Amino acid sequence: MPRSVNHVASRTRRKRILSLTRGYFGARRNVWTVAKNTWEKGLQYAYRDRKNKKRSFRALWIQRINAAARLEGFSYSQLMGALHKSGIEINRKVLADLAMNHPEAFKAIVAKAKNA
Repeated sequence: MPRSVNHVASRTRRKRILSLTRGYFGARRNVWTVAKNTWEKGLQYAYRDRKNKKRSFRALWIQRINAAARLEGFSYSQLMGALHKSGIEINRKVLADLAMNHPEAFKAIVAKAKNA
């Protein structure tokens, strides 16, 4: 009796992954094993970088706040300590946005933290 394999399912599975590797260079797009390995590695990078993205943005916000704070005569740590002591609850994302796009609002927050 001949061996029966589900060729339809395996072909569909291969076609699905090969369609996901469209746009890759050379054998990475059309050779099954290379394309599968590249696709799997891409998923690993995506998982890792979803975590790193949060880290990178926090570092960027801190740099922007530090630059704006130094114009006001504070360092980043002094400003954050003053904000905490004065009871101003504002996160770094919003504070960095104010420092970049609304410098007068940032100055008002710094003045309020300085007085308290």
